[in-house]
Amino acid sequence: MKMLKKAMNNERTAGIIFTMPFTIGFLLFMIVPMGISLYYSFCSYDILSPPVFTGLQNFKTMFADETFYKSIKVTFFFAFVSVPLRLLFALIVAMLLLKSTKMTGFYRAAYYLPSIIGGSVAVAILWKRMFATDGVINKLLQAVGINCTMSWLGNTKTAIWVLIILAVWQFGSSMLIFLSSLKQIPQSLYEAANVDGANGISKFFRITLPLLTPTIFFNLVMQMINGFLAFTQSYIITQGKPMNSTLFYTVYMYQQSFEFYNTGYGAALAWVMLAMIGMITLFLFATKKFWVYEGGL
Repeated sequence: MKMLKKAMNNERTAGIIFTMPFTIGFLLFMIVPMGISLYYSFCSYDILSPPVFTGLQNFKTMFADETFYKSIKVTFFFAFVSVPLRLLFALIVAMLLLKSTKMTGFYRAAYYLPSIIGGSVAVAILWKRMFATDGVINKLLQAVGINCTMSWLGNTKTAIWVLIILAVWQFGSSMLIFLSSLKQIPQSLYEAANVDGANGISKFFRITLPLLTPTIFFNLVMQMINGFLAFTQSYIITQGKPMNSTLFYTVYMYQQSFEFYNTGYGAALAWVMLAMIGMITLFLFATKKFWVYEGGL
């Protein structure tokens, strides 16, 4: 009995020691900065001078700020358009890659690559050049007989779509998750459907899609959060221009914090963003029971 207790104590000690790096890192780089940010959200703070507690003044200013509402509108439009399109393309490509061939491994890597490099500054600069007035997009359109010299990034109606296309292009991670889930669906279900005379469309909507709903839900939640936290596309490619038509919430928060030196206001914006993401996530979980199949295979 004593040996058992000693062994349990040793395991507990070893567990604490091995989890210490994560625990310390989580406290120092997550919890402590969040606590400081929460305090700054109630202060007038410009980085260069000590914070002065002002209570709810930052939040009062926020809800009277027209640019704040504009950034929310742009961010919601970006997320609610780009995320469904990204998941749609991811599912289509996953189904195309389901059948194994000699080149399948290459195709999977090629389609996944944009998810790795798509959020980089280099790709953002390349994307900006592609859609410039003298960029490759206009050159290609001119090559097929369409005399297009428009400034895609200078038009309030098209600039946001340039960023949406870049976001949709990064569908690789969701595609791999869909592909993994598709392989888990028993072939016996499709064989039974063939015996009953079901066609491809019927099998997709009655077998594939219902069994994929848990994966769709997971991808939807994760990609929606990423959509609301998008930053690089807007900051590097458009800086929120023209006329704030591409001003993502995160970019506005960054501008207030580090360009206008209104860091207290920026911290308040960050906590409102956290609340919005939390509410959207809770809404998705609340609707889960109506469309996600969890009956098992």
